[in-house]
Amino acid sequence: VLAHQLSGPKWLEVLLLTALLRDSGRPGIHRFCTSLQTDFARVLLLCGLGSAQAVSVEIDAMKHDIQQITMSNFDGVISKFRDSAVSSLWFFKGDSKADASFLEEYNKVAGDLKGMAKVCAISCTDWPLFCDKQGVKETPTVMIYPTNPMPAFKYEGKLESKAVLAKVARFIPDFTTKVTQENVDAFITTDPTKPKVLLFSNKKTPPTIWKALSSETVFKRTVKFGFVSEEDKDVVQKFKVKKFPTVLMQRGSKAEIKETYSGEMKFTPLKDWVNLHSESGMGDKVAGAGGGKEEESIEEAKPWLVQEVPELTAKSQGDVCFKGEGLCVIYLKEGDISQGETDMLTGLSKKFTSQLSDRGAKMKWMWMNLAIETEYKTLFEPAMLPSAVVFNPHKRLRFTKLDHGEDNEVKGDEQSLTNLLDKVLGGDARFKMVPGQKLPGWAKRDAKKTEL
Repeated sequence: VLAHQLSGPKWLEVLLLTALLRDSGRPGIHRFCTSLQTDFARVLLLCGLGSAQAVSVEIDAMKHDIQQITMSNFDGVISKFRDSAVSSLWFFKGDSKADASFLEEYNKVAGDLKGMAKVCAISCTDWPLFCDKQGVKETPTVMIYPTNPMPAFKYEGKLESKAVLAKVARFIPDFTTKVTQENVDAFITTDPTKPKVLLFSNKKTPPTIWKALSSETVFKRTVKFGFVSEEDKDVVQKFKVKKFPTVLMQRGSKAEIKETYSGEMKFTPLKDWVNLHSESGMGDKVAGAGGGKEEESIEEAKPWLVQEVPELTAKSQGDVCFKGEGLCVIYLKEGDISQGETDMLTGLSKKFTSQLSDRGAKMKWMWMNLAIETEYKTLFEPAMLPSAVVFNPHKRLRFTKLDHGEDNEVKGDEQSLTNLLDKVLGGDARFKMVPGQKLPGWAKRDAKKTEL
């Protein structure tokens, strides 16, 4: 009771007071204080407040995130999962002061990496033979077990939570894709049965959480994780992202379903959200046209099917323009189209689609790089670029083009495109026949192998 009541430095004050009273010269008080000092010293010794203070390392499953293991389940917890999971193992002795002081530091590592890595501990007091076999001579010792084939090794850094965490996190496998303007469409359309989850970040590299999600046992087969840096402004603008970090998911055979994550940016809630849509993503494949060709996903070679304004090329021309109903609105460029131009054409597409909804007419929107498709530049003969033509691919091949004025004072912008389409829909446009009713030759392009 006395030890419980006298917390902090109060017990020192009591001892000092009894010493002063004992020397007061009054026999009764002297005997009482001497007895009190003796009893108090015994209490302090029993409670660990004296010089023989007891030390013990106790990992409590209710208080700590560390997983304590034994020699018998080491293989089942760590060795069995070395193909897919990173683990750390703290070797400790129950009566070691150094281990006792390291306990809370190591528990911070376990808390921060919960669900992402196995953070374990084993008592060398209980399992001395196992510790000897592992070459552990002193404690605390931390061993790190990266994924195979990398060997396990002894951690040599500072025994502080931040340093240990950084070392363990470094070995978490990274199956994310760095998404840029060059590969964004291929990333979204490859493996259409797998949801695509994108993290937009103001960091330059994927955080530990994102790497851990991408390498999670089920997700690495069923979901594709992309990472977009704030520096990739075209991609950020394409997805209309305004703040960082932002997590978006696109799924569906044509990536038509879009969803924004609104929960906490923590591993477990993110995992639960992604898991809602991961079950069906088993990466369905279809055989190539040649039968013996390597299998490819349904949309793997057709990114134009999900692009807002696809490029008109030899491969895309059938799907995009020349097969099916409707007029083709072709935006002509000398080089690549910008995100601003894509947004402009998307806006015009929506505007005219609503106007034509009750008239049975249809317009398909696309763009063409005349720096590559030089024969079409000869056919269309644009007075300046950017420009546009409206192409009718049905029955008789014919087109009408944007009028830039006598002095080329009319630019190929939103207003001039609107005027061109108004003329076409009003029946005032003059169409020119394609010579010989035969389309020009398409440019041969080297197949781009996008690294995914």
